[in-house]
Amino acid sequence: MELISLYPTWFEPNLGSGWVIGIIATFHVLASHTSVGAAMLFAYLSYRSYKEDRPDYLDFVKRYGLFLLVFTYVAGSITGPGIWYSTTVGSPNGIGALIHSFVWKWATEWVFFVIEVVGVYMIVYLVGKVDKKTHMKISLIFGISSLATMVIIIGILSFMMLPGKEQWFAEGGYLNGFYGTNTFVQMGMRVVFMFTMTAVVGGIVVSTIKDAAFKKEMTRKLGWLGIISTLIGAALFQWYITSVPEQALLVMENRLPDYFEPSIMAVLAGTLGYFVVTMIQPRLLVQGFAGAMTIIILVAGLWPEETARESMRKPWVAGQYVYSNQVIGRDVPGMDIKSQLPTLEKVGLLKAHPFTPEHLRDVNAGNHIQAGEFITMTYCSNCHSPSRTGIRPLHRYFPEGMTQARMEDYIRGVIEPGTIAYMPKMPMTEKEVTALASYLLLNNEGGQEAITAAIDKEIAERKQKALVQESGDGQQQKAAIVSLNTATSQEAN
Repeated sequence: MELISLYPTWFEPNLGSGWVIGIIATFHVLASHTSVGAAMLFAYLSYRSYKEDRPDYLDFVKRYGLFLLVFTYVAGSITGPGIWYSTTVGSPNGIGALIHSFVWKWATEWVFFVIEVVGVYMIVYLVGKVDKKTHMKISLIFGISSLATMVIIIGILSFMMLPGKEQWFAEGGYLNGFYGTNTFVQMGMRVVFMFTMTAVVGGIVVSTIKDAAFKKEMTRKLGWLGIISTLIGAALFQWYITSVPEQALLVMENRLPDYFEPSIMAVLAGTLGYFVVTMIQPRLLVQGFAGAMTIIILVAGLWPEETARESMRKPWVAGQYVYSNQVIGRDVPGMDIKSQLPTLEKVGLLKAHPFTPEHLRDVNAGNHIQAGEFITMTYCSNCHSPSRTGIRPLHRYFPEGMTQARMEDYIRGVIEPGTIAYMPKMPMTEKEVTALASYLLLNNEGGQEAITAAIDKEIAERKQKALVQESGDGQQQKAAIVSLNTATSQEAN
């Protein structure tokens, strides 16, 4: 039997697996980016405190550091393992591709992260207990370590879009995969937006300052930091989209919602307006207002950005060789990786998938709906929800008058050969095409209730068949016993 490296599909029926990962990732990015920006801000303020004899700067660092201990290094750190868990079960081959390419880079990032965690505790609890010069050095080490974690992760995120250099496919090599134009452009863009997040979240800390003059000073410092970083980040985003693959631009033009661009512009305008207003009137910066604006600006800004980045990678999820549905769709000689498409074209998904239930390996009239559901879960559910809710529900994509024949033609002409640039190639046998078409048609017209009813009917029919077979086996056993008794009796006579 020819099997490929696929795993059981994780699907969350209400939100969809993609939304679960997205929610966890959005909060984690908010926390981690804020901490990196704050680390460099702390280094700057510690330096100014040492040079200008300004203990109030160190007091602000302590206040902000205490906030980060809860916001980033507790809540944010919890979502880190959450991302690992959710992406591992949601995209095992995608995570495997990253680990196989960058396992030592990740190990390095964890070392810097340990230094970062220790550093933030030292910054907070050693204020006034060590001399200012020592505290400044601690702040500097904290800032460098925090930035190092960001630089490493950005390189890995860029690889998810495309390897740094084209020769990585032929030669492999850590440096070829990690460093490229997209890596450096994205690094610059994220670093400046990171300062925007630091300035926004810092408003919560500034709102607790009692000294009016110092509050005004820090409001203006954070305001200018936020305004300048937001404007530079918006400019770098225009450069960033020139460094992505062609299919990424195609996705932006065809698959991102119409509200994406206006929402981004609204967030940028709202962010700049928030900084301008608070700089002019620092007294407006109270805890409730600062907290609400932090949630509105950062969540509203991060969510579409992260959604766009995830969408723009399609049909790939890592390295331009692992499809979003976990199938390896390209040879990578440099990593000794072979495409799985020839195997799928030869035997079909149901026979190649190691976790296909035995009763679904051969499609027939009694299991074709279940087989179609299994194919849909494996091939489609990472990007399209088979249920009525979640990301891009499948039932929205086909008109009411769709027929079995038209659905099969659509699968053969569009889905199976991968003629849509942002959808993966999905090889199937003719029986699998029929099964998938039947499931999609039932999903489209009757929804999940009809699908559940059809599956329940199939299960009931199989149980009935099993009972009949069991009954038949029992009759055969009775006949055999009678025959044996007769033969024994005759032999005794």
